[in-house]
Amino acid sequence: MLEDRTAAASSPTAWPTAYPQGYAVVDVETTGLARDDRIISAAVYRLDALGEVEDHWYTLVNPERDPGPVWIHGLTSEALEGAPLFTDIAEEFSARLDSRVLVAHNAVFDWQMIAREYARAEREAPVRQRLCTIALSKELGLPLPNHKLESLAAHFGVIQQRAHHALDDARVLAEAFRPSLRAAAAGRVRLPLQECLPLTEWRDTSAPRIGQQAGGRGGYSAYSSYRPTSWRPSRKRPACPYPNPGRYEEGGRLKQGMRIAFSGDTSIERDLLEDRAIEAGLHVATSLSRLTSLLVTNDPDSSTSKVVKARQYGTPVVDEAAFGQLLRDVEPASQQ
Repeated sequence: MLEDRTAAASSPTAWPTAYPQGYAVVDVETTGLARDDRIISAAVYRLDALGEVEDHWYTLVNPERDPGPVWIHGLTSEALEGAPLFTDIAEEFSARLDSRVLVAHNAVFDWQMIAREYARAEREAPVRQRLCTIALSKELGLPLPNHKLESLAAHFGVIQQRAHHALDDARVLAEAFRPSLRAAAAGRVRLPLQECLPLTEWRDTSAPRIGQQAGGRGGYSAYSSYRPTSWRPSRKRPACPYPNPGRYEEGGRLKQGMRIAFSGDTSIERDLLEDRAIEAGLHVATSLSRLTSLLVTNDPDSSTSKVVKARQYGTPVVDEAAFGQLLRDVEPASQQ
């Protein structure tokens, strides 16, 4: 029984020594889902190595722009106007995250939003690893109807009081994470930890200033198809004009037309990296197949679907730094 396994795992002597020593369960509410959107509230529950709550913290954040879907998060321009800027709360936020694994539901979204805010503030978040509770529930084989937070909460009997309120969402996740962590420990399950890289190069675009929000449920196009588990909206790119010359060979040059896939965090924002690959005449693929020429990842030991498929297919793998060097000397298609 799950209850028996989690109870047994609560004993420190039964705990896997490779597990992290502390966690920061995080939830952020934002003005939207795009990369130029901003954080408007943030909450952190700090947990010890066994998943027990140490303390919690919550703050509003003035996004200096339109707050987006007020009908979802309930935070109006008036409520946010006197709130601190992200630069004002960055130090306290860092203290809450320091030396801990960031835990979130669809963690890539929360982490990327946080990383961009720190980049804007010319600071670096003290986070090196994250754990997505969606990925953990899959590792545990939990019988969930879907991957929504409410389904995970219901599975563990956690009562949600204010959905889409950062503090309550973080509380719910912390309470659901504890039994998940203990079940993983009892079964000696490898935690699906992912590397977190701070952004060193990124692009920002202008957005509506605070006080310019559209009224009504349909007034804000960026959230008109709100999906809590989405992050990177698809970008329509021109088709690569060159045929695929095959796989990259170690020690060789990239060739125009090669299919390149990316997985995991990059210190250069992904869209910028993809744009540079396309400008060099490469084909950026959103998925990995037997036709993929090269996978770029800074975490080759991770268990993402692309990394797993790359191992299965024998697809060559390089890290971001090596890829940057290769981009400097791409062989033209005419020389193939």
